[in-house]
Amino acid sequence: MKTLLPLLLCCCASAIAADLRAGAAEVVITPPAGAPMYGYYYNRGAEGVHDDLHAKALVVEKDGAAIALVVCDVGSLSRPIVDQARALIRKATGIPADRVMISATHTHTGPVLLSNTGTSRYNLEGDMKRIAEEYTAALPGKIAEAVGKAHAALVPARIRMATGREDSLTFNRRFHMKDGTVGWNPGKLNPKIERPAGPIDGSVPLVVVETADGKSTLAAYVNYALHLDTVGGMHYSADFPATLGKILRDSKGASLIPLFTIGCAGNLNHIDVSTAEPQKGHGEAARIGAVLAGEVLKAWKRVTPVEVASIRTSTEIVKLPVPRFTPAQVEQARAVSATFGQKNAAPFIDLVHAAKVMELADREYQPLEAEVQVMALSKDLVFVGLPGEIFTELGLAIKQGSPFTQTVIAELANGGLGYIADRKAYAQGAYEVISSRADTGGGELLVDSAVRQLIKLKTQ
Repeated sequence: MKTLLPLLLCCCASAIAADLRAGAAEVVITPPAGAPMYGYYYNRGAEGVHDDLHAKALVVEKDGAAIALVVCDVGSLSRPIVDQARALIRKATGIPADRVMISATHTHTGPVLLSNTGTSRYNLEGDMKRIAEEYTAALPGKIAEAVGKAHAALVPARIRMATGREDSLTFNRRFHMKDGTVGWNPGKLNPKIERPAGPIDGSVPLVVVETADGKSTLAAYVNYALHLDTVGGMHYSADFPATLGKILRDSKGASLIPLFTIGCAGNLNHIDVSTAEPQKGHGEAARIGAVLAGEVLKAWKRVTPVEVASIRTSTEIVKLPVPRFTPAQVEQARAVSATFGQKNAAPFIDLVHAAKVMELADREYQPLEAEVQVMALSKDLVFVGLPGEIFTELGLAIKQGSPFTQTVIAELANGGLGYIADRKAYAQGAYEVISSRADTGGGELLVDSAVRQLIKLKTQ
């Protein structure tokens, strides 16, 4: 009997491991040339492709219950696009909508999606409008296709995780200035800068998904809080995650699906104001991707097993308050917005404010509906999805309040509600606050919901 015991234990462990299955896949979602490009407050038509954009999906299943984590190389996703994709995914795979998390990487060299929050500012016409309409209509099907392929590829799997740290790439872009104001992107070597107005989050969560025998890596899920606005120009690009993914594939195998999600980076970017060195273009994106890949590969050496006993999920719709404006302010905003794309266009910050006023007025100042989604794979690993460009202070508060060892937060998940700042920032002003559709206190409501759900899942 004693000689059989180790064998029986080994067989039981193998059976438990075999209960966990995973699959990953990707689908190219690069638009055609001439399509309008995301970001900024002027129209620009894409002239070509530097590197393809993708919808990437990871499906994890345990005891017949599955979740899907999806990442798209686009600037933002509207709720209607997410809802349409989730419905198609449910039809194709049976995975319920509340077990599907769809996030955007926030690349600024991706396409305009016409139903995105705030995209009325683009005032598209002619071929640009037609291409954008056709692309937006087709995207939910592409997202569902990626999940369907990942679901069809399910195999016995194991999951391991680690956390790296890279503090040299991400910077808080809001600064206390010597005149007492808070500035946004005040420029390199600006002598008026006093100090950063907030922290960074340099953590690099890594989740590795492998076949059960460990012989093949199916996916690597990397999360980092840094704005994807490095490249610029007129060619489509996934920005620095393209280099990150290439290096991981070169190191771990061409079949690996690299998924990158942006952490809470609403007030973070890559610009180091302490140096005059230029930081724009594909070379800078490649540098950032390579440095981040180096940290990921170092963390890979420290991965520990994730014991998936069950998959637990939770979601809440949080209603965020919005500011209100007078009829005169709305009329003025419409006049300012009409100058978009013209030679006599209004100043940038006026266009930003006008887009916000018009949008909130058009929707009659209804609260923003924000989905806060939580997916726990074990007592150690949990994913949180938040639908906006979330200030880093809010993400750090969620991590501080989380009872899980590894809390991975993906912003711009399941919708794009624009900037969501912490309470102190609203008194400070500057670009993100001027742009924000949510009013003071909305960010803290998201934190409260996330932490409440995290505690609930931990005790289940």
